[in-house]
Amino acid sequence: MEIRLSVGYDEYEDGLRMSALIEKLASSEDGKQLSILTIGEWGQAYENSPDSFLDTLIQYKDSFPNLTKLFIGDMSFEECEVSWINQTNLSPLLQAFPNLLSLSIKGSQGLSLQPLEHGKLQELVIICGGLPKSVLDEIANAKLPELQKLELYLGVEDYGFDGGLEHIQPLLQQGLFPKLKYLGLKDSEIQDKIAAAVADAPILDGLDTLDLSYGTLSDEGAEALLASARIKKLKHLNLSYHYMSDEMIERWKQSGLSVDVSDQQDTDEDDWRYPFLTE
Repeated sequence: MEIRLSVGYDEYEDGLRMSALIEKLASSEDGKQLSILTIGEWGQAYENSPDSFLDTLIQYKDSFPNLTKLFIGDMSFEECEVSWINQTNLSPLLQAFPNLLSLSIKGSQGLSLQPLEHGKLQELVIICGGLPKSVLDEIANAKLPELQKLELYLGVEDYGFDGGLEHIQPLLQQGLFPKLKYLGLKDSEIQDKIAAAVADAPILDGLDTLDLSYGTLSDEGAEALLASARIKKLKHLNLSYHYMSDEMIERWKQSGLSVDVSDQQDTDEDDWRYPFLTE
């Protein structure tokens, strides 16, 4: 069973709180059948963090024995711009739900995952306008032996990305996540540098899919990818939303690889290049 909880602006003004919705769910029969829980707007997320309901969710953890998938922060830009969403240290959720298989997070302001340890987690997705280097370091030091999918929106400096390539490279070390099949390093303003770094990274040998979409990838980064022997072993390469030239797109189409080169952006060198998701 899948359930989404959300507190609208007017509801919040009238006194409704996310913690009350969680308590109500915990006392219902639906709680026992719940496998996917999505937490949307929790009420003025631009001011309030999940701390306002996190303790309640953990308190009633035994009421959700079948929960395997959790999404914290699923809200539209009308509800709250992604770069304004306040987060907190969500690591206690991983400790409270040992059978969790998937954790998705939207927003990175104040986000932490320390310590990032879980025996069964297979999927970790972080959607944001800018991912802090502190979170990248936490992921690089994580203990997630069952992780199969890691999808990170890296974003831009103006909205929280305060690192550099040196903070991304540790994620490319072989053996960090032995079962990883999908790696998404996307939505980055340094997508060319990431492409060059990952092109011959040993971690590719175990991947099925590499996702470098939504960023500022140009012919420079694409050239490094095309020259890589390891890239050719992938089942799929996602480069959608990019700044590659028509000539480079044609080279990809003739490469014989399964590659998504859709959503070409304006390649005028005088224009500033923007990732897909920032604010």
